[in-house]
Amino acid sequence: MPSNTAAVLNIGVLVFREGLECVLVLAAITASMTGPQREYQRPVTVGVGIGFLATLVTWYLAVRILDDLGRNVSALAIQAATGLLAVLVLLLVMNWFFHRVYWTSWISLHNKRKQELLLSEKTKKGKVGLLWGMGLLGFSSFYREGFEIVLFLQSYRLRTGNTVVLYGVLLGASFSGAVAVLTFVAHRKLPYKKMMILTGLMLAVVLLVMVGEQVQEMQLAHWVPTTEISMFAKIIPTWMGLWFSIFPTVETLVGQLVAGILVFGSYISAQPSQTSAL
Repeated sequence: MPSNTAAVLNIGVLVFREGLECVLVLAAITASMTGPQREYQRPVTVGVGIGFLATLVTWYLAVRILDDLGRNVSALAIQAATGLLAVLVLLLVMNWFFHRVYWTSWISLHNKRKQELLLSEKTKKGKVGLLWGMGLLGFSSFYREGFEIVLFLQSYRLRTGNTVVLYGVLLGASFSGAVAVLTFVAHRKLPYKKMMILTGLMLAVVLLVMVGEQVQEMQLAHWVPTTEISMFAKIIPTWMGLWFSIFPTVETLVGQLVAGILVFGSYISAQPSQTSAL
């Protein structure tokens, strides 16, 4: 199993990446809210706060459900299942086609909805709907990322415990918070595109680690066979397994190779039509 330090760093990278995406969506929503429209930033902020609370509730429910399942299902089986879910979430986050849709459709949808709400503000009913609508935009922008994080972290919680997860979340949240302060308080224009690319590369490493962990857990749960490669066993040092989950078995190495091909392939295929929204 990977070291706790590696787990904290992996969690921190994912939380920071999701937080960065949330900041970018909120920045796109509030960009034109200046002058008389500045008051509409408040319901967006309230929506973000409710989204944060909803994320905590989702975490609580996920923990309760998995703990209840643990009374009837073996711990290895639950860890393998949650690990598989975490890998699927990370593959989705790393898929460049998904992000192309995310930046063009998701943000455009929010901006379109914002414009519709602003046009309806002249009526009393429209005013109330505007406030509710702005709150909903803030809520959906935050909760989407929070929900993904909750799903991802269940695997780490079962393997390493709540303390390690908490440290990782605090690490990622502190960087995300710093970006949010610079964006919304200091009104600084940061190199968001470069930050997304950098965190994308870091997440690629996290993905390979997660796949190695997941395949090993599936082997321990006897879901897949274990085919050791004796030649690699002499070459791969122990620290590679602790930090990067690289093990001398056919299944783990093939799994990591396939994951790398999927991410790299989606990046190459999406390159000609990459959006400049960042």
